Amino acid sequence: MGLYDRDYTRTDSGAQFYGAPRMRMSFPRMTPAVKSLMIANFVVFFAGAILFPRNIQVPGMQYPLNLLEMWCSVFPYSIPSALQVWRLVTYQFVHGGIMHILFNMLGLFFLGPTLERHWGSKKFVIFYLSCGAAGGLFYMLLVAVNFLSSGPMVGASGAILGMLAACAILFPHFVVFIFLFPVPIRVAAIGLTIMYLFFVVTQGPNAGGHAAHLAGMAAGAGYVFSGPWRHRIRLKMASSTHERRMAARRTLQAELDRILQKVHDSGIHSLTLREKRTLKKATEAEQRRNRL
Repeated sequence: MGLYDRDYTRTDSGAQFYGAPRMRMSFPRMTPAVKSLMIANFVVFFAGAILFPRNIQVPGMQYPLNLLEMWCSVFPYSIPSALQVWRLVTYQFVHGGIMHILFNMLGLFFLGPTLERHWGSKKFVIFYLSCGAAGGLFYMLLVAVNFLSSGPMVGASGAILGMLAACAILFPHFVVFIFLFPVPIRVAAIGLTIMYLFFVVTQGPNAGGHAAHLAGMAAGAGYVFSGPWRHRIRLKMASSTHERRMAARRTLQAELDRILQKVHDSGIHSLTLREKRTLKKATEAEQRRNRL
């Protein structure tokens, strides 16, 4: 895969998918989260290349690992290592070579800003890391069922392919470049899915990495397609929470009316300790509302 694309910016015309704006071609403007992710990836890469020599020999591996690859990669060689959940995040910032990180960071540079502007920085970062984590989990599952052999997996490709899938759904007019040829993003997404699936099923070269690509794309597509469903759930939860609060207020008001009537009829000395506490809390709450 050569690399990816041109960015698109917002226009005032129609929506594409669930509120996504129609886009027009332009050069991408860097956004805060994308910038931070790119800096973190390059810092980790050059720190690993300079500070950590490849001197850790692992049985069964053809080449030695450095300390970052040993401790930060997704490497389910044993049950304890498979349970080290931080690897699902850290492996996304470790890369095996200069071309590996350049291709991934170009993908982040071209695809990321559009999604970050559309969703906001916090939501975008969660999405990005979740797609990468999904890739790591799927690879571990295939190793656990003995479909693939265990080896250290590194790189942000799962997250990058998750962004590609999301953009293919949200922005169908997006164009990506495959080996310098412009291709509609949905055609690219379908073609890459078929290719990755073939390599995984046939256990071809880098089958583990391709499995992570597939899972990242599935996570990205699933997140976008589930947007309307998640939105309805949030609205229902918010409505339910509001109704519970209103019911609690009505119950409290009824109790206060009863207590105040009791004070009127029998005096404040007739109140129980519980009733006095309720009256005190209600008074304090009313004072706070008045100060606001």
